[in-house]
Amino acid sequence: MHQQTEMDEGSIRRRKESQNGSSCGKTSLTKDKKPEKATVLQKDVGLFSGICLIVGTMIGSGIFISPKAVLLYSGAVGPCLLIWAACGVLATLGALCYAELGTTITKSGGEYSYLTEAFGPLPAYLYSWTTVMVLKPSAFAIITLSFAEYAATPFYSGCAPPLVVTKCLSAAAIFLIVSVNCLSVKLANYIQNFFTLAKLFIILVIVVAGMVMLARGNTENLSNTFDGTSSSIGGIGLAFYNGLWAYDGWNQLNFITEELKDPSRNLPLAILIGIPLVSVCYVFVNVAYFTVMTATELLLSPAVALTFGDRVLYPLSWIVPLFVVFSTFGSANGSCFTAGRLAYVAGREGHMIKILSYISLKRYSPAPALIFNGILAIFYIIPADINTLINYFSFAQWVFYGLTALALIVMRFTRKELHRPVKVPIVIPGLIVLVSCYLVLAPIIDKPALEYLYCTIFIFSGLLLYYPFVHRKVNWARKLMRPITMHLQLLMEVVPPEKTE
Repeated sequence: MHQQTEMDEGSIRRRKESQNGSSCGKTSLTKDKKPEKATVLQKDVGLFSGICLIVGTMIGSGIFISPKAVLLYSGAVGPCLLIWAACGVLATLGALCYAELGTTITKSGGEYSYLTEAFGPLPAYLYSWTTVMVLKPSAFAIITLSFAEYAATPFYSGCAPPLVVTKCLSAAAIFLIVSVNCLSVKLANYIQNFFTLAKLFIILVIVVAGMVMLARGNTENLSNTFDGTSSSIGGIGLAFYNGLWAYDGWNQLNFITEELKDPSRNLPLAILIGIPLVSVCYVFVNVAYFTVMTATELLLSPAVALTFGDRVLYPLSWIVPLFVVFSTFGSANGSCFTAGRLAYVAGREGHMIKILSYISLKRYSPAPALIFNGILAIFYIIPADINTLINYFSFAQWVFYGLTALALIVMRFTRKELHRPVKVPIVIPGLIVLVSCYLVLAPIIDKPALEYLYCTIFIFSGLLLYYPFVHRKVNWARKLMRPITMHLQLLMEVVPPEKTE
């Protein structure tokens, strides 16, 4: 029974050889003589690529276009800069928890693997259901829509590009990024490295320009910086909430632990280099903005970096929107890269359909999982406005961050035998749990909405699929999926991953 469920590597090779005919026989035999790698995801990601994945995914378009929510809620320049710095510290502390978890449990999949080890399959399934079906593909869609908007704008001077153009360009970007990630893991890494360096270059340009303006005496907006500070605890809390969203993405490397070279060394090192680097960039970029804009002007600007470029970099101000396009494309590539690994691991553990856990026979990439994420992302760009819906779903992300930090605490007592190359003080995950609780409850208390209830219902609706298909493993579902899986295997030339020790 089991042999007919899926086709192994040899079956697909033999089927392909029979389709190619006898004229290709010699070539096939010659190729078969070459030593072949095991059909698992290869360890192609080094320290530099790991840093670029973290930095490139964290720094999207937000810091260039609309970094004003923190200023709006903090009320003044001084607290705004302090909150950006404090959010960087909190993101670093959260990432240190993930460094311990990632070096202790060296499986890909990020939170999914850690929740499985600490709490069992059910919380991990709900995480994979929510993240694979909504959070990851919708984030991919939003980033590519932002890319499309800024890529199309120069061709429509004086007005916004038509919605159909933006959506078509976004779909084309999704197709291109998914294709690259399916065809070559190394090429996807090179693209991520290039676009990360590109966005660091434009940040350097903005920071240096800001320093020049300071040297010229443009310090009016940086004096009396605490005048008008918000006295509302809720307002300061919402400023932290928005600041921490700008730092979201510090967990990206944990999704690809199995592909990291020497994860015990490179995972914590990439985190300790990448996240402080992002923190410094965010603080210095904001200081640069305030050298040429008052707080009011910054709040009124539709695209802060573009306004800065027009005032300081003219006639070279065109480089800012160009590099914003580079930045969003790089973030979209990083989002796609990690999303595919989560779907791959969930499929491997039986929480998603098995075909998602299969690997390309030639490219050693999780092609079915990447394609699935891309298809969902294209569906998400079709509605008129998905941003509102996704904002309501965002609170779920911090539920899982908090649960993951709690998992670290729980495993300190329940899994004492585990080897921990990195071990953080237990007060750090405790702090992250408290911060997560606040960030989940703050928006709901501040502006209660039925949408939060709908999102919660969707998350738990995954149980309707979990009981029959995962827990009970009903036979009719297996019989239905068997021929579909085999045909998709032949179509995409993918095989189940080999089990490795």
